[in-house]
Amino acid sequence: MHILVTGAAGFIGFHVSRRLLEEGHEVMGLDNLNTYYDVRLKEARLKELAPFKRFSLTRLDLGDRGGMEAFFASHHFDRVIHLAAQAGVRYSLTNPHEYVESNVKGFLHILEGCRHTEVPHLVFASSSSVYGMNTKMPFSVHHNVDHPVSLYAATKKANELMAHTYSHLYGLPTTGLRFFTVYGPWGRPDMALFLFTEAILEGRPIKVFNKGNMERDFTYIDDIVEGVVRVMDHIAQPNAEWNPEAPDPGSSPGAYRLYNIGNNTPVQLMDFIEAIETALGKKAKKEFMSMQPGDVRSTFADVEDLSQAVGFKPRTALSEGIGRFVDWYLDYFGHPRS
Repeated sequence: MHILVTGAAGFIGFHVSRRLLEEGHEVMGLDNLNTYYDVRLKEARLKELAPFKRFSLTRLDLGDRGGMEAFFASHHFDRVIHLAAQAGVRYSLTNPHEYVESNVKGFLHILEGCRHTEVPHLVFASSSSVYGMNTKMPFSVHHNVDHPVSLYAATKKANELMAHTYSHLYGLPTTGLRFFTVYGPWGRPDMALFLFTEAILEGRPIKVFNKGNMERDFTYIDDIVEGVVRVMDHIAQPNAEWNPEAPDPGSSPGAYRLYNIGNNTPVQLMDFIEAIETALGKKAKKEFMSMQPGDVRSTFADVEDLSQAVGFKPRTALSEGIGRFVDWYLDYFGHPRS
């Protein structure tokens, strides 16, 4: 198939693109290579994709309406996997306009492009952050998520609503995937695993928020990719049993679906740090901090819907995943092994 992957130079987009290329698909990447974090890492990811003859990259900003209209007008895609976004919860507290420009306006351009070129299925990245103030665990796509605690989360919730509208009005099949704390090789430098690994190796203290009283449903990148690839071919269908008097947020009478992709196994932050220490063979210096604005104490994914739909649920153990990240990190940055 001819597949568009937006954010192809990003962490998840790179891994998804590589998997699709290995399976023989033709992949067109779209990315603006912005400077939210070190562009050299993005360029290194693209260098890994360059040997694949079926890969091409278009450098374009999602917020460029004219550019996006021309881009879609000149291509036909069998699938669109939309992974590009302005990421980062804390960054959204100080740079809110970036999130509206990329995550809301940019997503509208994706929806319009898919609608006008009759893309058979749009799969897009949402986030566990949409659960916001919810405390009922595990988080389910059938729960109401109307209380976000960051603008980033609000834009991801907006994406889900926008996609549903296009599925309802125009019959565009859309599937949203709520990712839960993705980690692994080639990961983002602003994520905890990267920051902690870097600080421990350099002998600097790591910042442990909420005094360590936090847990996350850490999900290894290969499990995320497997879920994305399987969902890509599981085209969203209308739910004939959807009841408007008791509306289910996770489905619709239109061709719209939501799935969680998480490891279904929350890990305490202190256990996460210990796993990094074990992989590095070095103890961390810890600076205990208060809870950060926009953050939540716990995440825990209910993945039963995903399992029933595509016969898969994430399963990579944390120790295995962190070990693979550390191996990559040491190789990438040329650190000697202890």
